[in-house]
Amino acid sequence: MNWFGKKKTNEGSTVSASSARPSAASNPQVTIVKLRENIRTQDKRQEHIGKKIDDLVTEAKKKMAKGDKKGALFAMKRKKLYETEIDKIENVKMTLETQVINLESASQNAETFKAMQAGTSTMKKIRNDVGIDAVDNVMDEIKEEMDMASEINNAIAQPVDPLLTDEDELLAELNELETADLEAELLKPAPTPISLPQAPASKLPSLAKDEEDDLKQLEAELAGL
Repeated sequence: MNWFGKKKTNEGSTVSASSARPSAASNPQVTIVKLRENIRTQDKRQEHIGKKIDDLVTEAKKKMAKGDKKGALFAMKRKKLYETEIDKIENVKMTLETQVINLESASQNAETFKAMQAGTSTMKKIRNDVGIDAVDNVMDEIKEEMDMASEINNAIAQPVDPLLTDEDELLAELNELETADLEAELLKPAPTPISLPQAPASKLPSLAKDEEDDLKQLEAELAGL
């Protein structure tokens, strides 16, 4: 029997399979997608187990209401097992989330490193293509243009008010007007008091007649007694 030939075939398939793995695993984005899919699967499983726990709680309450204490206890034991499974799922999700975060950070670091390398190469090319004197000249021109733009902005921002210089005179005129109004108010004559009619000293005739009638009626009542 050709055992060596068979082993060579297996080794070749193993090598080909192992050589194919790094190609898929070398892409961090593909790995991150797979990890997130696994996290979603764990979420669905956790939700399903959570519903089972709720159902077992309901079942235990019903059994206790019927007096089936043993059945209620069995339902609570199953609930405890599912709660343990929930804890395991939480740990798995935490591990997967940690891997996703680490992979994203590593991938970002790799992209940043590539960008920094590209920036360094570009800077070297610019430095080789452009001399320091030319750069100094360009920077001087930029500074001059910026100074000119600043002067233009300052000139445009200046207020255009023809009466701006006369504000002190206008304020003085307002003060004089206020003083004149106050003096005119103080010089006004005092108002004449209003005389009111005096109230009559004697009683009204109707009231006096009423009192007289009342006295006569009182005397008649006393005479009857």
